[in-house]
Amino acid sequence: MGANKIGTFLSGFMLGGFVGTAISLLTAPQSGEKTRLQIRQKGLELRDQAVESAEEARRRAEEAAAQARTRVEGLTAGARARAEELQQRGKEILEGQKEVLEAAIDGARRSGRKKQAELASEDIPTAFPN
Repeated sequence: MGANKIGTFLSGFMLGGFVGTAISLLTAPQSGEKTRLQIRQKGLELRDQAVESAEEARRRAEEAAAQARTRVEGLTAGARARAEELQQRGKEILEGQKEVLEAAIDGARRSGRKKQAELASEDIPTAFPN
């Protein structure tokens, strides 16, 4: 959008310069040679001004691009650091949950063995004697 504004400005600038030159040439009584010389000089001045304006616009666009690039790099680095931090936190949570689960499994195994031992020690009559 900035380039469009600059292009519009330069177009208006050039058109205004040409219109002003044409009006001044039409209203000033001069010889043809002198008039052609003035037209040439004004044309060169306008060209130089347009080149300067274009160079300034280019310089500003390059500065804006460099600033945007720097900002994006900073945001990327921040996002990367945050992602690594969240990944580490996720690993820690996973390890903690893994330990809790392993403890629960060990408890269930011990409880199962204890119950199995209790059942083995009880004298349970069977329906089919040996």
